[in-house]
Amino acid sequence: MGKRLRGSKPICSCVSPRTSNLLSLSSFSCYEEDIWTEIAKYLDGRSLLMLAATCKWFYRLVMEDSVWKFACLRDLEAPDPGDASSKWIKLYASAFDGSHSYLFRQQEKHIDWMRIGAFSLDSSAALLADNLTCPKRIPQEDTTEKMLQSSGLCVLTDIKTGIWIADLQLVRCPVCDLNTCDGTMQTLDARHIELFLSKGYQDGSWDYTSLGSHETRKCADGACAAIIDLKHIQDTSTAELFATKSWVGKVNDWQPKAKITFHAVAVCTNLQENEGLHVKYHVMRAGADGKIMSIRISQQLL
Repeated sequence: MGKRLRGSKPICSCVSPRTSNLLSLSSFSCYEEDIWTEIAKYLDGRSLLMLAATCKWFYRLVMEDSVWKFACLRDLEAPDPGDASSKWIKLYASAFDGSHSYLFRQQEKHIDWMRIGAFSLDSSAALLADNLTCPKRIPQEDTTEKMLQSSGLCVLTDIKTGIWIADLQLVRCPVCDLNTCDGTMQTLDARHIELFLSKGYQDGSWDYTSLGSHETRKCADGACAAIIDLKHIQDTSTAELFATKSWVGKVNDWQPKAKITFHAVAVCTNLQENEGLHVKYHVMRAGADGKIMSIRISQQLL
């Protein structure tokens, strides 16, 4: 689920500082802007809004974009991506107000979700996988569809760099007449932090397109998926994804598990006896030829 805000004591109201009061203070002013800016860095979003509501002076200070940038990067535990095209207070709200992609569209298909966390894509290329085995080679087939069909791996380019937020979604299968399927589908749903604030996403002109699929016609131990920044695939932190014994659930543990590192995310849910998996890959671009803004890896039983 989304991060739970820490409890806080109510902040007493105050008035704007008067010149006479400031003159009476020798070495410290309770309205010293730099001091309060530093204090604000230790407050969560709810506490910041409570402080801003006390008076105009605090409102002006708290609404500084640098305050919300610090809070957003701190609570997402993400590195500084540099400039953003949206205000950081809006990015904070879209990250922590409980919103997810199925809330905007396809609500009728949605069952439940879990917030995994945030990771960073420093390069515009990423490896998508439906297994948690460290690849011995990067797929080189002519097309993305052929890559997926042969190995369940593919390399995506033209991805928007920056902070990405990952959720695990449980949704109803779009079409399912198979006796072996329980009617649900697991989806690793990752999006760029600016997606929800983009006009193309809000007005529905951006939509998901299929990259291809991969099928296994034998019993699968688990439904797994991963998104890895290709630039950091050899990093020590990325190797933690492939060390599945340290984070994947034990036998007979059916709860979904997730692992997030600086530049990658992975999920795995143990499965009961089945006849295989059908994995679908979708992306959303910022327009027909724009950067990739969202990635979905969905799995359903055969």
